[in-house]
Amino acid sequence: MTKEKREWFEEEYWVKIFTATPEEIDPERYIIATYSVRPRGKMDVLGAGINIAAEESIGTWTKVATITDNVLKLAAKVFKTEKFDDSGLVKVAYPLDLFDLEAGISHLLSMVAGNLFGMGACEGVRLLDIELPKEYVSMFKGPKFGIEGVRKLIGTDREPRPHLGTIIKPKVGLSPKETAKVAYEAAIGGVDFIKDDETLTNQKFNPIEDRVSCVMEALDRVKEETGRTVLYAVDITADMNRIWKNVETALDNGANCIMVDFLCVGYPVLRMLAEDPSVKVPIHVHRCMHAAMTRKADHGIHMLVLAKLVRLAGGDQLHTGTAKGKMEKPGAGAPKVLENYSGVKGIRFMNDFLRSKWYGIRTTMPVASGGVHPAIVAPNLEALGYPDIQLNAGGGIHGHPRGTRAGAMAMRQAIEAFMKGIPVEEYAKEHKELMEALEHWGYKFM
Repeated sequence: MTKEKREWFEEEYWVKIFTATPEEIDPERYIIATYSVRPRGKMDVLGAGINIAAEESIGTWTKVATITDNVLKLAAKVFKTEKFDDSGLVKVAYPLDLFDLEAGISHLLSMVAGNLFGMGACEGVRLLDIELPKEYVSMFKGPKFGIEGVRKLIGTDREPRPHLGTIIKPKVGLSPKETAKVAYEAAIGGVDFIKDDETLTNQKFNPIEDRVSCVMEALDRVKEETGRTVLYAVDITADMNRIWKNVETALDNGANCIMVDFLCVGYPVLRMLAEDPSVKVPIHVHRCMHAAMTRKADHGIHMLVLAKLVRLAGGDQLHTGTAKGKMEKPGAGAPKVLENYSGVKGIRFMNDFLRSKWYGIRTTMPVASGGVHPAIVAPNLEALGYPDIQLNAGGGIHGHPRGTRAGAMAMRQAIEAFMKGIPVEEYAKEHKELMEALEHWGYKFM
């Protein structure tokens, strides 16, 4: 057999093994991954998809003597492709029998997001979405509280509205008492939620034990003075030799919420925290480091995938991005077929999933954070969906000309204006804190 005939024989062989029609794919018997691909050289979109399916399932680039009928049953299938410009979209169905269901998210990612990102067949590959069947999702407990549970704790379950959160600023350097003072002022001003920033854990200048004790004492005073419950998410992020000590210390000192940087500790740690019966508080999930995977429009992993897995693992709240703010909205201007994964529309698509029904798994509250201030409250809520969303403002509260309390009041007033259908400029005429904020920041980050 000549070289040319041999190559054609192998191409026909791989197409037969690694492709299927949409009608042949039962979504309850497969895990379906959607990829955008930019093939290299003369490789076409279908060829790129077949390379992914082969590498991530039975894992061989050429016919080998050890392939049996039982092995072929585990082959992933490319069942849909679409070409646009120099790239395309590929849907790959992975047989459920290919997975160790008890191995959880770690094993899932090794399959749908494994070696494929380094394959020579593609200039770029981006995992856009995953669809999980009921049998797989049922292996997980999901969030312990969800949106409804967090609302009951805060007291907004009867008349739902967007929650207002703040981040202690500056992110590091304050003492426990200084942190508590900021928390008190923000809570009295009207926030529902206060969190550590992602780099503050148990440093010598602000140890968890002292910080949680001081902050919760301040929030108890707020409860006595206003009747309102305010959550404080203390950052317990650490390696396994320390994280449970941080959790115990936080809870022993009255923490009513914990926070974890999920990509830094991993999905298994998030899942353990959520499923541990001793952790009787909501888990606020920070996504720091996500842009290393999510920012490029033609390579990496879409935030939607990470968000779905956070909900599966048990996150009650998750940072998902802003429509207006200081952070980039990647992927704008993508082909129409990719609109649900691009720019602000992609964030809304993700938020709607987190708020939707999913085989009995509780919902996860989307959090918009990063450069948020009163003037851009309305466009964020309109674009990202409401009332089931939390707006976090750090500098947009603490940077108010009259300080943290007035900054929190201004943000609450902006939310009130939106919910009442009143333009923020009009509402500000009767609310001086809001007026001062508008005059101070204008429409920055619009």
